[in-house]
Amino acid sequence: MSPTHNTRLVLAERPTAQVMPSTFRREVVPFDFKAGPGEVLVKVEYVSIDPAMRSWLNDRRNYIEPVKIGEVMRAFGLGEVVQAGEGSGFTPGDRVAGVLGWQEYVVLKNTAVRKVVVPRGAEYLDFLGPLSMTVKPGETLVVSGAAGATGSIVCQIGKQKGAKVYAIAGSQEKCEWLEKELGVDKALNYKSPTFHDEFKKHVGFFDVFFDNVGGEILDFSLTRMKKNARIVLCGECRFYKAYLNGKPRGLTGYLNLISQRANMEGLSCAFDHADRFPAALQYLGERLQDGSLEGAPSAMNLLFTGGNTGKLWYIH
Repeated sequence: MSPTHNTRLVLAERPTAQVMPSTFRREVVPFDFKAGPGEVLVKVEYVSIDPAMRSWLNDRRNYIEPVKIGEVMRAFGLGEVVQAGEGSGFTPGDRVAGVLGWQEYVVLKNTAVRKVVVPRGAEYLDFLGPLSMTVKPGETLVVSGAAGATGSIVCQIGKQKGAKVYAIAGSQEKCEWLEKELGVDKALNYKSPTFHDEFKKHVGFFDVFFDNVGGEILDFSLTRMKKNARIVLCGECRFYKAYLNGKPRGLTGYLNLISQRANMEGLSCAFDHADRFPAALQYLGERLQDGSLEGAPSAMNLLFTGGNTGKLWYIH
């Protein structure tokens, strides 16, 4: 039997700092969805909660349009096809991934979702976490936000590729998890008063820096590059947090990119490397199966307080 109503969370006002109870409005509207030709009706089962979502609430230029007032909050998610339009290529019961939003049901073009086929050894929820960066054997790789969903996978891939991996996290507990469970060469607590000295002692200078946080950690790292170093910009949690506190500041160490002939580039897999998803999923699925890849243990404000380890998600 078809549902009679659809519940959704829409943006009610733009936050100036942290997300507040008044930021979003819960709406219950009549269910009137129908999948047309080339469309699918999806029942949303899980939605991801990611740091970038905070930047989508700001009314300013970004890599993607900001969420509009009155619009359903944008979020990546997993769901089940309950109705497939003619020519969509899907059938009811298919599990799919895509930008589904904070709502119970959504109608999307078939090109806006991809079918989820869980590899052996993996689980459905791995598609919100573990499921590329190039690093060479012997190189020094530094990963910030290393205890998070993305960072923890980067650390493990780096070790499998033969790199020396140094992880940056925000607590002793997370550092111990990174060293004992994921096997990084050394984990550094950026909240330690001796963090800079420890970085210089253990890391020295790096070949690759996979950055998930930005801010002062990125700025300091720009002073510790080897010649021809590569910096991957994947996230900026520290900037988001500084923005929430009203104290963002720009980078000061960027001129070292010139002296070290280094390269710094932004990474957005969803927009730039979608064609490589099947190969990546096969690789990660095989690593999960053979036990060489650990699934990170599994709201929005929690991302900026350091309270989560691994992927943060919400189940409907």
